Amino acid sequence: MSTAPSTSPSHGSDRAEGPPSDEAPQPATAPTPSPSRWAPLRPLLLRLHFYAGVLVAPFLLLAAVTGFLYAGAFQAEKLLYAHELTVAQVGHTELPISEQVTAARKAHPEGTVSAIRPAPKADATTRVLLSGVKGVDPDHSLAVFVDPYTGEVRGALEQYGATGALPLRTWIDEFHRDLHLGETGRLYSEFAASWLWVIAGGGLVLWFSRRRALRKVRGTSGRRRTLGLHGTIGVWAAAGFVFLSATGLTWSTYAGANIDELRTSLGQATPSVSAAAGGAHAGHGASAPMGGGEHGVGLDKVLAAARAEGLGNPVEIVPPADAHSAYVVQQVQRSWPEKQDSVAVDPTSGEVTDVLRFDDYPLLAKLTRWGIDLHTGTLFGLVNQIALMLLALALILLIVWGYRMWWQRGRGSAFGRPVPRGAWQQVPPQLLVPAAAVVAVLGYFVPLLGITLAAFVVVDVVLGEIAHRRARRTAAG
Repeated sequence: MSTAPSTSPSHGSDRAEGPPSDEAPQPATAPTPSPSRWAPLRPLLLRLHFYAGVLVAPFLLLAAVTGFLYAGAFQAEKLLYAHELTVAQVGHTELPISEQVTAARKAHPEGTVSAIRPAPKADATTRVLLSGVKGVDPDHSLAVFVDPYTGEVRGALEQYGATGALPLRTWIDEFHRDLHLGETGRLYSEFAASWLWVIAGGGLVLWFSRRRALRKVRGTSGRRRTLGLHGTIGVWAAAGFVFLSATGLTWSTYAGANIDELRTSLGQATPSVSAAAGGAHAGHGASAPMGGGEHGVGLDKVLAAARAEGLGNPVEIVPPADAHSAYVVQQVQRSWPEKQDSVAVDPTSGEVTDVLRFDDYPLLAKLTRWGIDLHTGTLFGLVNQIALMLLALALILLIVWGYRMWWQRGRGSAFGRPVPRGAWQQVPPQLLVPAAAVVAVLGYFVPLLGITLAAFVVVDVVLGEIAHRRARRTAAG
C-alpha cells in the first residue's frame, strides 16, 4: 500500500523512537491493550517498508506515470488515427476480403501478408498486416487500412501486438514495459511488479495495526494528516495494486517464465489451434507466414468456413506458413465477453481441420487471459481504462505522500529519524522460521523480489554492525 518510505513508528508502533510530536500522548491511566502474537512482526514490516520505500518507490512512480498514459492512449488513438480507423461513408455491401487485400498490396507491395483483420464494425476499415517491411521494427507489422466498401486505402501505420496497438500506444506501451531499452529495460517493470504486492500488503498490516483513533484524517494536521490520507487511499487501492502486481508478473521475463513452467506442469498452459494440415491442438501458435496472403482455395472461402463455425467479428486470418500448413482464423476480441475461438482451414479443400473454443481452455489459461486483458485496459473498455488511470493516480499520490511523511518525520533532515535495525532478531522462531520458508519459495518464483530482499537484509546487517562498533568505540572512549 504505502509505496514510499513511510518510516513512522506510528505506522508500526515502534516504541524505541517514542511517539511523534504531532500525535497527542495517551493519558497515563489509559489501559494498555494486550500485545498481539503478531506484534513482533510490526517492526520487521516497518523496516521492510523503509527499504522498499527508499529503493522501489522511484521505479513504481515511473511505472505508475507510464501506466496512466497507457490507459489513456486507447481513446487518444481513436481520435488521432480516426482517418485510418474509420471509413468515409458506410456502404451497403462489402467487397470480398480477397479484393481488399489486393487493393492493399497495390498500394504497398513491400513485405509479405502476415495477417488480415476484416472490418469488425460497419464504420471500421479492414487491416492488412505486412511483415518484413523495410523501416518497420521486425517485431511489428505495417497495417494497411482499407475501406471495405470501396477498396480505398486510407493509410498505413506501424502496429504492434495482439490488441492492434498503433504508433502512439505502442510507444507508450514499450516505455511502460522496458523504457525503450529492450530486454534489459524489462527488469525495471518486473522489479516494480515484484515489490508492489509486498508493499501493499505490508502497508495494510501496518495501517490496521494502528489504533482506530489514529487512522482518522478529519481534524488532523501536519504529518498525522498526511499519514491519514496515505493510509485511507492506500486501503481502498490495495486490492488493485495486488492485482496489477500479480498480472504484471505473468508476462515478465523471469517470474513470467516460472509461472509459465508451473502452469505447463499442471496442464494449464494456453492451448492453440493446430496449423498443421492434420489438426490436433498444439501448445504454441502457428508459425509466421511465408506467403503473400492468397493460398489454395483463397481467403474468401477460408473466411466463409470460419464463419460457418461460428467465428464472428472481430477475427484475424493468418495465411499458411508453408505448403504443409493450414490457414488459421482466430477471434481477437479482448473485451467482455471474450471471443478467442479459433479454427484451422485446409488451403486445398477449404475444410476445417481443427477447432479450438475458448470455453475449452484450462481454468488457469482463462484466468491468465482475463487478468492480462484487465491489466491492459481492454476487458471492460473505457470503464477498465478509467479504473486503471485512477489506480495509477492513487499510486502516484501514495508515493508523494510517503516521501512527504519521511520529510516531515525528520523535521527537514535529509533522511529523517531512522527505523531501528535488527527487527528480524526480535521475531520469535515460531514465526520467523515459517516466514523465512515462505519468503524462500516466493524468492525462487519471483527472483527479483528474492534477490533484492536478500540484498536488503545483507545491507541492514552490515550497517547495523558498523553502527554497533561505532557505539562501542564511543562508549570506550
